Amino acid sequence: MQSPETLGIVAGNGVYPRLIADAAGKAGVGKIVAAAFTDETDPTLEQHVELVEWMRVGQLDRLLKFFRSEGIHHAIMAGQIAPKNLFDLRPDLKALMLLGKLKERNAQSIFAAIADELAKVEVALLPATTFLEDSLAQPGLIAGPKLSHRQEHDVELGWDAAKEIARLDIGQTIIIKNGTIVAVEALEGTNEAIKRGGTLAREGAVMVKVSKPNQDVRFDVPVIGVETIRVAAESGVRVIAVEARKTLLLERDAVIALADTMNVSVVAR
Repeated sequence: MQSPETLGIVAGNGVYPRLIADAAGKAGVGKIVAAAFTDETDPTLEQHVELVEWMRVGQLDRLLKFFRSEGIHHAIMAGQIAPKNLFDLRPDLKALMLLGKLKERNAQSIFAAIADELAKVEVALLPATTFLEDSLAQPGLIAGPKLSHRQEHDVELGWDAAKEIARLDIGQTIIIKNGTIVAVEALEGTNEAIKRGGTLAREGAVMVKVSKPNQDVRFDVPVIGVETIRVAAESGVRVIAVEARKTLLLERDAVIALADTMNVSVVAR
């Protein structure tokens, strides 16, 4: 795809928005702006884009007007919103009307509805992997020791369970040990599910993270980063299995280096 002249980033938390901004700049995007959220977005993003508009989570009308005023016609959603902020949501009128029309309020339905609103102001939502295609996990062992037969079996068992919870839009991550599922991700997010699973398993658990069936690649793409490795290691999780070509490894070299240091296996299948 030819790089757009302008790009708007809907910036959640973590390093993901910054990585998108830097990669888009290297790809030749002339103007990059970001819609950032109070208590979510890393303020250092301001050093990587031309302009940041700060707003509360739920200010949909402000987001649309910002992109329109800056002449943005392509956007990317990057980074998550903490669950506590979703429950503290103070939506504006446009967001209230959007939520009122939804029969289900999950990531798929909410983000798809936001994408529809963006389209109405002539902003196309690009795949969340745009500019970061080189960071997609490739099949095979990525870091850490080779898996034992027991670990490979846990990955196999966890895979089917993770795909099922992903299909139901519950979560995308399973923690499993010796054939027993010890934690299932829900709204709390991957890192909290890892901590809970690690506490229950104590040591030697396996994490499986997958994409949803018929994943909308514009949002909620599976991601792991340095923080994922750190939390896994501290929680006694020894294997992280992800879906090849559908999972982003943010700061890939740093992820591999830390996983090797922490003796955590990262494998894609």
